[in-house]
Amino acid sequence: MRQISVQHKPQLEQWKGVLVTSTIIFLWISSLLFLMPTDFTQGASLWILPGVLGRTFIQTGLFIVVHDAIHGSVFPNNHRLNHWIGSLALTLYGFLPYKKLALNHWKHHRSPGQPDDPDFHDGVHPGFFAWYVNFMMGYVDAELRRKMFWFMTIAFLVLRFGLNISGFNMLLFWLLPLVLSSLQLFFFGTYLPHRSSNIDSQNLHNAVSSNYPQILSFFSCYHFGYHWEHHEYPDVAWYDLPGVYQRRQQMKAAIDLDSLAS
Repeated sequence: MRQISVQHKPQLEQWKGVLVTSTIIFLWISSLLFLMPTDFTQGASLWILPGVLGRTFIQTGLFIVVHDAIHGSVFPNNHRLNHWIGSLALTLYGFLPYKKLALNHWKHHRSPGQPDDPDFHDGVHPGFFAWYVNFMMGYVDAELRRKMFWFMTIAFLVLRFGLNISGFNMLLFWLLPLVLSSLQLFFFGTYLPHRSSNIDSQNLHNAVSSNYPQILSFFSCYHFGYHWEHHEYPDVAWYDLPGVYQRRQQMKAAIDLDSLAS
């Protein structure tokens, strides 16, 4: 297949990643500040489901920021600031270490769907939940689980007794979105794209892309479903993946048309 041309962005456009990232971080903080102190026993219960779903989607967006920072596309003209933003986003996401995640993610890109891939299943249990548990244990080892426990315990105590936030609100708008977000990211960003049953032997990335319309692609997982395109062009930011996907589809259609004509 002919290569898709991804044009170099002008200098001013490189700030787009910072603007998009700042918006996601702002929404994460402001939604937390709004929902955490709300008294849902006083007629505000209709906010609970939209609050949980909205917080989950924003939580997922926070990880997408981390992912793009690992690939240098949050702020391409300042690598130190780019990775600092990624580290900040990952701390907000779940007190996770940025360097370890970055190292594992680059291992994934070097050998996707192969034994050296830390994101792939163990070769014996390719089912969704077994793969998910194996995936999570690979990133959150025993030492990190202990650290996360103490970080979250301290945060819980400060929120509960220092700021008088209810445990119910912390569960709904902090812990539950974190768990749901990890499932969303795994399902759309690892499980669906890299299931071996979907992949032919000519696919060097061992990845397939979803065929969702753009709006569904965005709400499913910030266009992470355009996964072959991401592996082919890892420095392309998440919001530019639909354009790469469309150009690839147009090129495939042109090749098919040429074949029919010949």
